[in-house]
Amino acid sequence: MTHLSRSSRLLIEGTITLAVSLSFIALVMGQTQKNKAAEDTPIFQEYRGVQIGWLADDVRKKLGNPESKNDDQDFYIFNDKETAQFFYDKTHKVTAISVDFMNGATGVPTPQQVFGADFETKPDGSKHKVVQYPKAGCWVSYSKTSGETPLVTITIQKL
Repeated sequence: MTHLSRSSRLLIEGTITLAVSLSFIALVMGQTQKNKAAEDTPIFQEYRGVQIGWLADDVRKKLGNPESKNDDQDFYIFNDKETAQFFYDKTHKVTAISVDFMNGATGVPTPQQVFGADFETKPDGSKHKVVQYPKAGCWVSYSKTSGETPLVTITIQKL
């Protein structure tokens, strides 16, 4: 496992928190797309085999010990280019999964793998999309930052 300095971990955790917040803001501002797909099951519904509704103990058995853990969330650093957060409710069940892929990461899911189709890239190179899946009881977001070292964040959250 790659060991990161405290400042690097704090930077990564801050970036993740910002990405989750931006995804939530996009959802609240009504930037969701309602179409036939919004009523179906999401294509991207698990990360490393973990799904919404899993117990924290089962996540830890599957993925090992997180870098940081407490009752309401775990933070994993899989390598210097891939991190994930798992958020838990009061019963210790997963309510949200947020994954960050830094520039140069391998195996980064594409928009097609997340939503079944690509979507518009903004002039600055960024991409953002949130789709609600009411029948499945969750929403999924894909966010790619602009710049030479883009960050891709994919979030699955219980409605």
